[in-house]
Amino acid sequence: MQPSLEKLRKFFRLEHENGYANVAIIGGLAKMLDFWEGEARADGIKEEAIQAVLQRLRSYDGLSPQSRGDVLKGLWKRIGDTYPETQQKPQQQNPRPLQQPQPAQPPQPESPPRQEQPRYEQREQKPRPQAQPRSESVAGAKTSATPAALDAKLTVLQGVGPRHAETLAKLGMYTLGDMLYYFPRRYDDYSQLKPIKDLFYSEQVTVIGTIQSVHTRPIRGGKASIIEVIISDGTGGLRLSFFNQPWLANRFKQGEAISVSGKIDQYLGRLVMNSPDWESVEAENLHTNRIVPIYSLTERINQKWLRNLMKQVIEYWARSVADALPESVRSSARVMPLGEALLQIHFPDSQDKLKAARERLAFDEIFYLQMGVLRQKRDWKSVDARRFPVPDEWLGARLTSLPFTLTSAQQRAITDIRADLDSGKPMNRLLQGDVGSGKTVVAALAAGVITSNGAQAAIMAPTSILAEQHYRNFTDLLKDLLKPEEIRLLVGDTPESEKEEIRNGLANNTIKIVIGTHAVIEGPVQFGELQFVVIDEQHRFGVEQRAELRSKGTNPHLLVMTATPIPRSLALTLYGDLDLSIMDEMPAGRQPINTYLLRPQERERAFTLLRGQIKDNKQAFIIYPLIDESEKIEARAAVDDYETLSKEVFPDLKLGLLHGRMRPAEKDDVMLKFRDRKFDILVSTTVVEVGVDVPNATVMVIEGADRFGLAQLHQLRGRVGRGSDQSYCLLIPTHEDKTENERLQAMTESNDGFLLAEKDLQIRGPGEFLGTRQSGYASGLRMASITDVKLIEKARTQAQKLFEQDADLSKPENKLLAEAFGRFWGEGKGDVS
Repeated sequence: MQPSLEKLRKFFRLEHENGYANVAIIGGLAKMLDFWEGEARADGIKEEAIQAVLQRLRSYDGLSPQSRGDVLKGLWKRIGDTYPETQQKPQQQNPRPLQQPQPAQPPQPESPPRQEQPRYEQREQKPRPQAQPRSESVAGAKTSATPAALDAKLTVLQGVGPRHAETLAKLGMYTLGDMLYYFPRRYDDYSQLKPIKDLFYSEQVTVIGTIQSVHTRPIRGGKASIIEVIISDGTGGLRLSFFNQPWLANRFKQGEAISVSGKIDQYLGRLVMNSPDWESVEAENLHTNRIVPIYSLTERINQKWLRNLMKQVIEYWARSVADALPESVRSSARVMPLGEALLQIHFPDSQDKLKAARERLAFDEIFYLQMGVLRQKRDWKSVDARRFPVPDEWLGARLTSLPFTLTSAQQRAITDIRADLDSGKPMNRLLQGDVGSGKTVVAALAAGVITSNGAQAAIMAPTSILAEQHYRNFTDLLKDLLKPEEIRLLVGDTPESEKEEIRNGLANNTIKIVIGTHAVIEGPVQFGELQFVVIDEQHRFGVEQRAELRSKGTNPHLLVMTATPIPRSLALTLYGDLDLSIMDEMPAGRQPINTYLLRPQERERAFTLLRGQIKDNKQAFIIYPLIDESEKIEARAAVDDYETLSKEVFPDLKLGLLHGRMRPAEKDDVMLKFRDRKFDILVSTTVVEVGVDVPNATVMVIEGADRFGLAQLHQLRGRVGRGSDQSYCLLIPTHEDKTENERLQAMTESNDGFLLAEKDLQIRGPGEFLGTRQSGYASGLRMASITDVKLIEKARTQAQKLFEQDADLSKPENKLLAEAFGRFWGEGKGDVS
């Protein structure tokens, strides 16, 4: 495990052992971000994981102990999804108490100052991968007009020797140019300080005061202790409490000025601050009324030393940076010049200037992203594709033959696709439909158009069971157009002799539609006339897999389908190169799923409902979450309860078990048996999340519901309610107080996946959706917020306007922009699908 993740685990474990009192590290858990962010980048930790840690821990102090526990468990689960090795049991179950940290050392010519942080037992560390240079990861940071001096190594700076340079490289700073783009993680605003006498309960504030006294007293029978520090600013006194951090007693010196940031609490009628973020105040900042930057650190680096180094470089070089954004775009978007923005983001003159600098840098991030997706869209549309006209009579006959009436949303999607197929340009459309909105019918009708004109279609699904489901649906929907032997299923388990037969049929165009998993894109599979490609649950496939399937034909039409509702701001940003069709309407006869939130002690009510439904010949799911750092792994959790449920709770019913550690063939076998009613109840983890149709299932019980995101809860709920019978979703959180959970309350109030997706984006940030597209860029946004729809709209409008005027960026005034754009997008970020 990477050292930074190992350190994170130790902090989280210590915090758990102390009842989430925010005492695992000096100044509260957020204090670790000073050095952890730099170490994580040096370890090569994915940007989305780093951002998740930063976002959660910055607001950690303001949460209740219960909510803090939720945050850490959810965060560690998310890290475990990306780095499975973190979920293994640590060698040492009970880490030693943190030792007294080393005091900060003043900078020496050849030894960087030490960061104040806890020490741990010596352990063998793997060599860390090099951090990416900061200027390489920022679009527009380098052009031919960039001063050559900014490529100079940091050793040209006074007082920076090889050892300093090596330490700074861990933060991604190799050259002077990299320093310009190493942005502060937060600021201390000395111009907005509040006197202690004006503080109010529950305020989040920064206060400066002089230490009057320091006392230590034991609690819990001597097993723990509290350090109490009284500070005064001349207008009043404030008590600071630090739990179980005895080493602090030697750190606080009477008469020393310190800055403390945190939430104002109350104890026995007096205002207090518990475990605030704090640091010694540098005398030169105390009377300046300035906004002071706080940078992320690594070992042997402290704030004062790095800030002084930054000041040298920023003030001398920031305004010399060439601005790749044309003047016409800057003035139209009303953003400040890049040089001024770099100066103000590091050493802002005011909050307004800081806000403007953030907006400029955020604008650049979204602007380059939008220019990229517009270029992709243009490239895709620049080639010709075979036309497939759809006569009204043909379409009318097909719609009449269906055993149901299409919703207006389905009809709109078909109109969009019909226009695409007859445009002479390859279709590149995202069909975004909520769970159960009828996307398959739309895709089947489009495939029917293609095959009626003698061409072929390929449908790719992420799992063999979903592929088989599509095969049955397509065969049924197209039975009037195609013979059974003209639609074939090709999955990993297909016998080799049958695979050979299918390959031959595809090559000579006697098989018109092939439906399958990754087997469809394997080398030997060649098509005679592939003209239509459907990719279902698109976010489950990699860029290379999509490109491979598309390469099997000549500019085939592409339809991407997803049942994961994507918030509008994300759709605009990440899917800007795709035409969008939204299906936000349910087929007639579908009833909304009744969703209820139960306390854990009300579990028997859920079982009573479940028994009643099974008595009416219906079926049910009971879902368990992925277990975070725990004695139990995912399969054990499901297995344990499966044993209890089958032997004690439902001994008279037939139960099946499904979890992620089973082999694919075993999973498919269990799912098919459940679909064929050989099981009454399926006990499962989230492997049932995507796409499986069991119309007879009417009850979804979700245990540990507070551990899931809204998008995932909504997907799970969508596994029931696929028939005409009333269905139910019962949410049971881990503890009673979790019934106040905002996500769970939202689930009980709405069945609208798009509304819930917007809510999830607000609650959890973009992590749930990113990684699906442009993940190397959008998930690494440093300044832009993916929830800032106003900024996204502004950047998108400017990009479109410029693109219409000079799509190739060939005009002289766009020369630097063309360089910066080519440098960034030339690295293959994103994809055309």
